[in-house]
Amino acid sequence: MMNDYLTIKETAEKWELTPRRVQKMCSDGRIEGAVKFGRDWAIPINAEKPKDGRMTTGEYKDWRKKIRKKTE
Repeated sequence: MMNDYLTIKETAEKWELTPRRVQKMCSDGRIEGAVKFGRDWAIPINAEKPKDGRMTTGEYKDWRKKIRKKTE
């Protein structure tokens, strides 16, 4: 049964991410089929890497200044 699953460390190496990032994806439910056994996660071998939802456009820079200008 466990031959069909990878650990967080193995998945992190496969996807070129940090183990903490993979752990966070598991706890957020972003990896389909990931199962928690006690304190460890089991990730299916065929699980696909979730899309990175972080902003990379820079639109968030100086967001406080933009809000102030709108309210003035």
